[in-house]
Amino acid sequence: MTNKKMYLFIIIGFLAIGLQTTHSAKPVNAFTEQVIQHGAVGEDVIELQARLQYLGFYNGDIDGVFGWSTYWALRNFQYEFGIEIDGLAGSETKEKLAAASEFNREFVKNQIRQGNDFTHYGGVDNEKQSESSPDNNNDANNNNANNNNNNTANDNADDNAGAEATAVNVPQGYSQNDIQLMANAVNGEARGEPYVGQVAVAAVILNRVESSTFPNSVSGVIFEPRAFTAVADGQIWLTPDETSREAVLDAINGWDPSGNAQYYFNPNTATSDWIWSRPQIKKIGKHIFAK
Repeated sequence: MTNKKMYLFIIIGFLAIGLQTTHSAKPVNAFTEQVIQHGAVGEDVIELQARLQYLGFYNGDIDGVFGWSTYWALRNFQYEFGIEIDGLAGSETKEKLAAASEFNREFVKNQIRQGNDFTHYGGVDNEKQSESSPDNNNDANNNNANNNNNNTANDNADDNAGAEATAVNVPQGYSQNDIQLMANAVNGEARGEPYVGQVAVAAVILNRVESSTFPNSVSGVIFEPRAFTAVADGQIWLTPDETSREAVLDAINGWDPSGNAQYYFNPNTATSDWIWSRPQIKKIGKHIFAK
């Protein structure tokens, strides 16, 4: 064999190795390579909890401890995203999480270091997700009290001036923007249903906000992935009528025709076996309300 042929074979060999490396499995650009499972602790678990919370599946503390609440949140994520439901964060699960969510590592780590109460939901400004711990910052409590007084004054001023609704909290704990968004959701989900059915849909949204297994804000509940058909098909953005708003206000004031339900579905169109497995409470109009 001539020297030229020998060099040619060597070059081809290196090229083959390079091509094999290039086309190997693409590494996850988040997490480490370890499989994260129940009982694990550390940085990977913090990222796992933060990403699950970003998507609305996890509502506990982001503390880096893989407990049972993290385990069930992960299983729910796997169910919704069509992954093998095993409660293990392997490569496929981590890839899906990384693709579907965002993780602001600096924000999350800073909140943990400062001992703050915080959340990490998608679509919410970080400034609105963090709250100083009372033990760490008494001055913050005083500032918050002053801010609340200012907010109340602003509410009254806006009401007197007939101003457009703002995000300042109303006494019931829900902002005018919350009420408007819920009215949009009720209109999109229950338009044409009897009034009591519209109130029941609004009550389900509020029941989810109050539950530890759902996001703790109206926007978080409504825009949780695959939670409401009106979000998926765009009907959430149709202009609601006054009836939808009245239904929301009745629900906020304590009327819950759903029987404290957290789910509802139309039996004529529902295709999920899981929703049929929920304990049913009652039927109002076309919707079945369930626990």
